[in-house]
Amino acid sequence: MVRIAPSILSADFAKLGEAVRLAEKAGADLIHVDIMDGHFVPNLTLGPQLVAAIRRETHLPIDVHLMVENPRAFIPLFHAAGADWISLHVEATAHLHKDLAMIRGLGRKAGVALNPATPIDTLKEALGELDFILVMSVDPGWGGQSFIPSCLEKIRKLRDWIRAEKRDILIEVDGGIKLDNVEDIIRAGMEVVVAGSAIFEAPDPARVIRAMKEIARKTP
Repeated sequence: MVRIAPSILSADFAKLGEAVRLAEKAGADLIHVDIMDGHFVPNLTLGPQLVAAIRRETHLPIDVHLMVENPRAFIPLFHAAGADWISLHVEATAHLHKDLAMIRGLGRKAGVALNPATPIDTLKEALGELDFILVMSVDPGWGGQSFIPSCLEKIRKLRDWIRAEKRDILIEVDGGIKLDNVEDIIRAGMEVVVAGSAIFEAPDPARVIRAMKEIARKTP
């Protein structure tokens, strides 16, 4: 089953609760929240208080993507705020196993994010600790970028590798996903669709979510 995870960073923060409720009503499966520290990526977003506010507005799982240096310091804060899925960047930690073990020890799904230029084999020794892998199909830090075409092959290789290893690991993809390319990315192996500007900058965000769900349903 392909899951749809609207990225709330692209919503109007003055109407955040309304955006979350709209996404849930339209059939979203998760709410994706990008956390940026102004160091690992140039942009800066809000912290655990944002996740706690979203938690009060929805029963959907909250998928927190940590684009931060020293992610271990942030994991307990977002767990306490209500995050259900937590991913950190392999490029941002020197102790990946320890950080993933912390997430799992808190009873949350543990994920690793890969920048577009980071090869998948950096995860070879950590596959057993992962619930999902987040493939960045744009350089992280800014919304509204175009999907990097070479990431399609990266997703295919990751899918084939996970199958060969007989692992139960979901492939999540974030960056430049729109109605006109989501089918191709699903066919490549994407199982969790993260979309921000394509949803929340549309005249009818609920229609886009429903359309993505329908495309996912029909894509073998």
